[in-house]
Amino acid sequence: MAVALSKVTDTVHFAHTDLVNWALVTDGSGVLLIDAGFPGHRADVLASLRQLGFGIDDLRAILLTHAHVDHFGSAIWFAKTHGTPVYCHAAEVGHAKREYLEQVSVLDVGKRIWQPSFLTWTVAITRKGGLVRDGIPSAQPYTEEVAARLPGTPTAIPTPGHTGGHCSFIVDGVLISGDALVTGHPVSPRGGPQLLPSLFNHDERACVRSLAALGLLDGEVLLPGHGPLWRGSIREAAEQAAAR
Repeated sequence: MAVALSKVTDTVHFAHTDLVNWALVTDGSGVLLIDAGFPGHRADVLASLRQLGFGIDDLRAILLTHAHVDHFGSAIWFAKTHGTPVYCHAAEVGHAKREYLEQVSVLDVGKRIWQPSFLTWTVAITRKGGLVRDGIPSAQPYTEEVAARLPGTPTAIPTPGHTGGHCSFIVDGVLISGDALVTGHPVSPRGGPQLLPSLFNHDERACVRSLAALGLLDGEVLLPGHGPLWRGSIREAAEQAAAR
């Protein structure tokens, strides 16, 4: 599936693919990319920039919800080749630099490879660079001072659990939830608000606590890291995910 780009608000755009999603936030000074797909999504990320009338030189920064390869893969190239600033929650910086790795192991995936959904997904992500273990040495912590300089001035909502430093963001009233709250995944048999399968989560209990935090928000639009855009009460979406 090619990237499908949707306008969510005047400044927020949602890039949806069958494997993972990212968001683009625009203003008169350029564009902010929130998450960046697998390494093999580089051409799709560039295409989504071009669809909005932007090029590489207009990319002000990349903001990560977390440092799993499916969310920061192409950011490795942007940072190394073009010096694009990359930011994430302070607790996730070491992960982004690959000082350590909180990611599902090849062994854990291998134990489930007999399931058709896991086999299909594994082949797909391998082709997109899912086995890449490179880090981003230049990754920096996201602060209020950084936020003030970026399109949309995203508000950070710490949502640890999927990784230790996972962070969601609110931009223009829209919740960009990364993997703290998703609406589908290639290995999940169901759609709608949910947590990712537990083998993908660093701390399942923390994931549930983060859902409770998201449930306090009043928003009506959710852009998840996986699955389609969700329009409706964020509180109800978080409750549905927790109930599952």
